Amino acid sequence: MIKYIKTKIVIILLLMFFQFGSNITLNAYEFSSQEEKNFIEVYEKTLPSIVSIEADIDRGTSGGTGCIISKSGIILTSSHVVEHAKNIQVTTHAGKNYSAKVLALLRNKSDLALIKIDTKENLQLAKFGNSDEIKVGQRVLTIGCPFGFKDTLTTGIVSRIDYERNKIQTDAAINPGCSGGPLLNLKGEIIGINQSIYNPDNNRSNIGIGFALPSNYALEFIGKVNKKMAKTP
Repeated sequence: MIKYIKTKIVIILLLMFFQFGSNITLNAYEFSSQEEKNFIEVYEKTLPSIVSIEADIDRGTSGGTGCIISKSGIILTSSHVVEHAKNIQVTTHAGKNYSAKVLALLRNKSDLALIKIDTKENLQLAKFGNSDEIKVGQRVLTIGCPFGFKDTLTTGIVSRIDYERNKIQTDAAINPGCSGGPLLNLKGEIIGINQSIYNPDNNRSNIGIGFALPSNYALEFIGKVNKKMAKTP
């Protein structure tokens, strides 16, 4: 009799598990904070508008990140990633590979470039915010390809605004391969284009001092290139 009761209890528990198991699985993860929820949402929303870039240059391969800004396949990145490249390969979030050509370059400290791929893929565009509104201490996120590791998210704050050099300083990890990628606010808007890190070991590692060019400066560059292209027959 006792054995029968135990067997019946086990059966009832199994039935309860199968009945409610799916709900338990779906609701298993709970956000620990609103900020954590924001990070995940920004990452998932922004990722399809970010590409990885590999360029063949004289001294080897240059790796970087780019932001899709046009349905026609125009991508914003850093000029030092693609300058003097013999061949530029772009990989979209969907995993498709394309050859790219350079449309425009801003060299040296300006360090911005526009490249283009020919595609019929339904591209998602990056969204820009107003870099004039950023504040020291505000939370930021970056998405890039550090050392070739695609789709990498890092977080930090705006550490400093260098008005003299027109740079946004952040402690979010920016490593080789992240150049040209977005510095994002918690709305998922680009407020900067990641450019470089500062450290004493020839940029082999991140020590928490990264720099990005303000998004408004990038938009000004894009606007000038668009006007020039519109005048070209």
